[in-house]
Amino acid sequence: MKPIISGIQQVGIGNPFVHEAWRWYREKFGMDVKIFEEAAEANLMLPYTGGKPHKRHAILAVNMNGGGGFEIWQYTSRKPEAATFEIQYGDLGIYACKMKSRDVKATYEFLKKQNVNILGDISKNPNGDDHFYLRDLYGNVFEIVKAEDWFGKTNFTTGGSYGAVIGVTDMEKSIAFYSDILGFDKIIYDKEEIFSDTAVLTGGNNKSRRVLLAQSESRRGPFSKLLGNGEIELVKVYDRTPNEIFANRYWGDLGFIHLCFDIQSMDKMKTLCESKGYPFTVDSGNHFDMGEAAGHFSYIEDPDGALIEFVETHKVPILKKFGWYLNLKKRDPNEALPNRMVKAMGLNRVK
Repeated sequence: MKPIISGIQQVGIGNPFVHEAWRWYREKFGMDVKIFEEAAEANLMLPYTGGKPHKRHAILAVNMNGGGGFEIWQYTSRKPEAATFEIQYGDLGIYACKMKSRDVKATYEFLKKQNVNILGDISKNPNGDDHFYLRDLYGNVFEIVKAEDWFGKTNFTTGGSYGAVIGVTDMEKSIAFYSDILGFDKIIYDKEEIFSDTAVLTGGNNKSRRVLLAQSESRRGPFSKLLGNGEIELVKVYDRTPNEIFANRYWGDLGFIHLCFDIQSMDKMKTLCESKGYPFTVDSGNHFDMGEAAGHFSYIEDPDGALIEFVETHKVPILKKFGWYLNLKKRDPNEALPNRMVKAMGLNRVK
């Protein structure tokens, strides 16, 4: 049997100032419910931190409309580094974070009034759907896309992270990776040309092949209703040699550092990944304490080295001020948590 994937738990974002970044993500995207905040030493990521542990400060925040969260991450023992080159569309790794929206036009108008750096106007993607791109206060690219699956209803038209735009070198190999391991087995479009909608992006005028992947089956597991569906857009450029976004840098440096999936049965995931030729490069062991939450995490690399994280959550705070923590090891891994229980996490909202 395969492991259960409940959805995209979070996208990791390396920032120079964690609290400044979180304030911006709260105000612009509604990522205002804190799951955990911890200042500690990252001593298990040595393959990606120069072989040495480093101190960091991290906040995991979600939007109760639904979708994945943000793990907002800052080094505190060293200055986080930016790429030494201008990152372009189609460069290898996680280029952009997709954000779900109930109403793309309403989101556009709201962010425009907030003086967000919106790149161009609303345009159509190859499937004919409205979308647009923007940059956050540190230059990271986000794409606002329409979505139909929602968990709650807040004052924001956006939900959480909905997936990623990922640069690749071998499209067929990457399609197999994201389909066979992560369940993105449905092709929404597969087009190759010079696209007008990406012209607003640095390097977006190059000829490229774009493949948008989704899931043919709904996600299962404890947090599946909150996390919902997602999509992965793979991009291969033809008119230039793409750079590796994190070449000669550490995990945790500036930019999108990983894409994380909430799963059940880490042992089954390990077996699946090894059978497909992608063994774990990091494994925390059976139990890792993150202060207010706990679980088991691991990492693999996609065919071009982008980091994919798996987290099997064991403990998560529901109402921290009343000491209510949920032990997921005692629950059926196939069943979604009751809505009222998940919605109670919204009481941890930070304005």
